[in-house]
Amino acid sequence: MDAVINFTSQSQGRDRLFRATQYACALSTYLLRNNPERKDVVAKLKSLEASMSGGRKLFRLGNTINSIEAAKRTMQLSDRVLCLCLTVANINRGLYFICDNVLWARNAGLIRDIDKERWSLSASRYYLFSLVMSLTRDVYVILQLMVKRARDKHFKQRMNSHLNESPEVAEVVIPQLDAFLFLLMESLKSHPAVVLDTVKNICDLTIPLDRLGIYQSNAGVVGFCGLISSLIGIVTLVRPNLKMKP
Repeated sequence: MDAVINFTSQSQGRDRLFRATQYACALSTYLLRNNPERKDVVAKLKSLEASMSGGRKLFRLGNTINSIEAAKRTMQLSDRVLCLCLTVANINRGLYFICDNVLWARNAGLIRDIDKERWSLSASRYYLFSLVMSLTRDVYVILQLMVKRARDKHFKQRMNSHLNESPEVAEVVIPQLDAFLFLLMESLKSHPAVVLDTVKNICDLTIPLDRLGIYQSNAGVVGFCGLISSLIGIVTLVRPNLKMKP
C-alpha cells in the first residue's frame, strides 16, 4: 500500500496512470467503433481520452527543465556512445516538451496566434528523434552484453551443447541465426531492465511514426502500443530496479 501511495504522489506516476487510461480508452474506442449498440460508450471513452490527454499536458509543464538537467548529467558520461545518444535524446525530449507546453497554452486560450498543426508536427518530430536515440542506446547496450557473454568460457560450452543437441533442427534453422538468437536470449535473460526499456521505446515509436505519416497504422495499434508502453512505465516507477540506467 505504501508503494501505491508513493507512486500516485509523484507527478510522473500520475502522468503514467493518465497515459495508460488515455491509450486504454483509444484501444477500447477502436474495438467498439463498429458496434452500433455501444455508441454512447464510445462517446464517453473519447471524452475521457481527451480529458486524460489534457491532464497529462498540465503534468508535463515542468518537464523541459528536467530534460535539460538530464542532458547536463548525461554529458558527463565517460562512454562516448552513451553520452551522445542520451544527451541528444534528452535535448530532443526537452524541445518536445516546449512544443507540448505551447500547445497546452493554445488549448487553454493563453496563446491564440499560432499554427496548432505545425507545432503538433514539430512536437512529434522531436519525440521521434528522442525515441530513435533512446533505441540506439538500447541496441548499443544489448551489443555490449552480447559481446561480454560471448567471451564467457562457460557460455561457449553451453552454446556448443545447444547447437549439437538437436541436429534435426540444425538442418532447418541456419546455425549462425540459431547461435545469434541463443546468444541474444542468454544475454538479456539476466537484464530485464534492458528488455523493458527496448520494448517500451519500440511501442512508443509507433505514435510519432503514425502522426507524421512515416508509417501509418491505425488507432487500434497506436492504442495497444501506447498502453503497453504506459504499463511498462508504471512498472519501472514502482520497481526502480527495473528502470534502465543510465
